[in-house]
Amino acid sequence: MPHFIARRRLLTAGAGLVVAGWAGGAPVAATVATPRQTEGPFYPPTLPADADFDLVQVTGSAARALGQVTHVSGRVTTPDGRPVAGARVEIWQCDANGVYLHPRSERAGRRDPGFQGFGATVTAGDGGYRFRTIRPVPYPGRTPHIHFAVLAPGRPRLVTQMYVAGEPGNDRDTILRALAPAERAAVVVALAPADAIEAGALAGRFDIVLA
Repeated sequence: MPHFIARRRLLTAGAGLVVAGWAGGAPVAATVATPRQTEGPFYPPTLPADADFDLVQVTGSAARALGQVTHVSGRVTTPDGRPVAGARVEIWQCDANGVYLHPRSERAGRRDPGFQGFGATVTAGDGGYRFRTIRPVPYPGRTPHIHFAVLAPGRPRLVTQMYVAGEPGNDRDTILRALAPAERAAVVVALAPADAIEAGALAGRFDIVLA
């Protein structure tokens, strides 16, 4: 078995043991539905062949993405806390060089080929999901963020963005500043060291509430 495949399976199994309990615990009381935000101009026009939950390691490549590995997990629920199973959750973000997986992205010649750029998964029975990605970085005009899209059975597609707590650019980001305080609190996530999941990695929880 190639080394990168064996390593990926090991990390997947290990993260599942740790994150499943973390993302699948008692639901966090929600005061507001997750706010809708702009999709932006950089949703990939063509999805990559490898579009799984792990954006750090591209299948068939020995290189790992630049940037600090970050595990993002959470639950998709209704406003009354019921889990939404079988929902497709997508994320996309720029790489460590500030470049998206999109031909219109600025500085496209500097794109990190080791970063998947887009990922997707389906929520479990408890509404849980998880991704292995990199800590988002700023680029001109935007504070660090990760784009999310959720398509749940019988519901309209939700597009939102997740932000990092404590980033100095948060107060200057016009898209984040446009939210009401309670909505803003719902999309700003604290990232903390997560050596128990993966050495040197960060982790954060982003619960998504569908209106």
